[in-house]
Amino acid sequence: MIEASGLTKIFDGFVAVEDVSLQVEAGSVFAFLGPNGAGKTTTIRMLTSILEPTRGWARVNGLDVVRDAAQVRANVGVLTEQHGLYERMKAVEYLDFFGRIYHLPREVRRQRAQDLMARFGLAEAMNRRVGEFSKGMKQKLALVRAMLHDPPVLLLDEPTSAMDPQSAKQVRDAILELKNDRRTIILTTHNLTEAQQLADRIGVIRHGRLIANGTFEELSQRFVGDPIMEIRFGAPLNGAFEWLHRELDVVAHGEDWLRFRTNKPHQDNPMVLQRLISAGVSVITLSEVPRSLEAVYLQIVNEDENLTEKAHNGNHA
Repeated sequence: MIEASGLTKIFDGFVAVEDVSLQVEAGSVFAFLGPNGAGKTTTIRMLTSILEPTRGWARVNGLDVVRDAAQVRANVGVLTEQHGLYERMKAVEYLDFFGRIYHLPREVRRQRAQDLMARFGLAEAMNRRVGEFSKGMKQKLALVRAMLHDPPVLLLDEPTSAMDPQSAKQVRDAILELKNDRRTIILTTHNLTEAQQLADRIGVIRHGRLIANGTFEELSQRFVGDPIMEIRFGAPLNGAFEWLHRELDVVAHGEDWLRFRTNKPHQDNPMVLQRLISAGVSVITLSEVPRSLEAVYLQIVNEDENLTEKAHNGNHA
């Protein structure tokens, strides 16, 4: 589990992270979203005991990031944006070197390296120099290094960047497997589709502040509103059944389709279907219009921009 309360980091008067509080349960994935420079990396560095917080506190797997810094680092696997790979080494030498840093027995580090390299399709590259790897292969090798000591907590910064679709899927599948093994994972990414697929909870950070935190469904409800349902008809309605427009919150319609917003679909959908079928209307489908994390994210950022602008104008009034 990862816990943080009031986490703040100030560099020479510049507030990089301000009052960030979050909780990530064991066996869950938390997606940390935000533009470059928003404070994601600084927060990750505090959670991994690389940076000491100016204020606030954080615990990783029950360990305090300041008081138990060495133990925190032993319990965490980190994939950073800059990998720091030793390109003159062969992959097998590189992983063995880090295995020894983590005090893994010789056979254990050798077996884990082989298993992880095979999982990510790199088994045949074990004896190649790291400098010969493609960018995507280097990314996967860095992920193998982060997982080598079998940590209960993983902090992954853009884990699928520069990867081809097949490699990216391998990494996403591995993240889901790790989650099923009760690993705690924080994922930073600009790939919102990936975040929506993997994350149990999502946090959005901007100008060092955590401006939204919740499940996708919670954030959708809060920032986009009630779900929108779509009915597809078997034939044009030709303006008939005006009651649909009177009794439903219709947001869009065409000759043979209609969309309406509802905060109680479990009640409204059966009622609408029953009335349409009783009236002899052919209904092909009634389904919820899919929502994307991109739409929710943009709404969150736009609302925060508006609030910031109002506060700025108020201060100069």
